[in-house]
Amino acid sequence: MTIPGIPIGEAIEAIINFLVTNFAFITKAFSGVMETGLKLLETGLEFIPEWLFIILVMALVWKITKSKGMVLFTLVGFLLIWSMDLWDATLSTIALVIIATLVAIVIGIPVGIASAMSNIVYRIVFPILDVMQTMPAFVYLIPAIPFFGLGKVAAIFSTVVFAMPPAIRLTCLGIKQVPHELVECANAFGSDRWQKLFKLELPLATPTIMAGVNQTVMLALSMVVIAAMIGARGLGGEVWKAIQRMNIGNGFEAGIGIVIVAIVLDRVLQQLGKRQKT
Repeated sequence: MTIPGIPIGEAIEAIINFLVTNFAFITKAFSGVMETGLKLLETGLEFIPEWLFIILVMALVWKITKSKGMVLFTLVGFLLIWSMDLWDATLSTIALVIIATLVAIVIGIPVGIASAMSNIVYRIVFPILDVMQTMPAFVYLIPAIPFFGLGKVAAIFSTVVFAMPPAIRLTCLGIKQVPHELVECANAFGSDRWQKLFKLELPLATPTIMAGVNQTVMLALSMVVIAAMIGARGLGGEVWKAIQRMNIGNGFEAGIGIVIVAIVLDRVLQQLGKRQKT
């Protein structure tokens, strides 16, 4: 017994082709802005001498974490990256993660706020987030290629889509978890909706929002190897090249570089979130 096939794949392909044909000017404009921003950031990071960059990162880590162990780890970790001749690849990865995370946060936090303020938006957005978070990460590479072609902009697009859900979910959760008594108190004092949002709900929700930002950064870093398949380069590109050439040592070295960057960013962002609680 056979049942009629449903042409879901053909329908999705037709929609993507329609969007590519009729809205290419938007993707070209986005691509131009992203390429310019990424190039400026990479050039700026590469302009800083390696030793000075390490000192600046150590100073930032000390200012935020006040942890001697974390500062020592930052020193040893970045010296190790430098010694493995992965400095330029690391800067390229950091620039890509910064750009992708900023885009994800700029889109994700307002959508999270709208989801917390409106049940209609919540019911529309959260099923989409469920699909986004259960979809295999490789699938995000498929629409990125026709819209942006191979390269770093397509990698940023797929990274943003993959990393954005936690920023939306945790922003919405943080606002919804604000004690109802405090909201009623604000109402009793005559606060309007925007005053309650900016003076009560967002300040109290900031630790949860920072947890969402932290998860967004970690997901963006976890995407660098997959994004390298469409031209992201950086440390992910080094891992991808090592896989293609069966160069096991170089692959592990690039993987260690990703871990070092991830640990430093994670501890710094965690500490920023804790500060907001105190």
